[in-house]
Amino acid sequence: MKNILITLAILFANSFTAKGQNKVKEDSIDVKGNCIMCKRRIETAMDLNGIKFSEWNVKTKKLFIAYRPDKISEKEIHKALANAGHDTNLVKAADTTNADLPFCCLYRDHDPHGPNGEELH
Repeated sequence: MKNILITLAILFANSFTAKGQNKVKEDSIDVKGNCIMCKRRIETAMDLNGIKFSEWNVKTKKLFIAYRPDKISEKEIHKALANAGHDTNLVKAADTTNADLPFCCLYRDHDPHGPNGEELH
């Protein structure tokens, strides 16, 4: 009986430890891009294990993200965005990957917005 109680106590304590590791972290990341096509590409790149939510804002260039740090690291998130062709404040996309983006998405070369922030195409 004593062994059963000890076993139950250990299982109970482990359940609290496991729950503490399942916390979701919310963050925002600066991600370069220009348009709705960029938005789709960036958000699709975030379709990864451990990411619970992602939304990129075209005007502010901010990616709002909720993820589980025990499943995916911040560095892995930045690398996934760079692999999709988009620079972040931590990882720059390869020049060849960036050059393969559609013309309107070439944020290093031009800004497709007018002086008032409206899209020109």
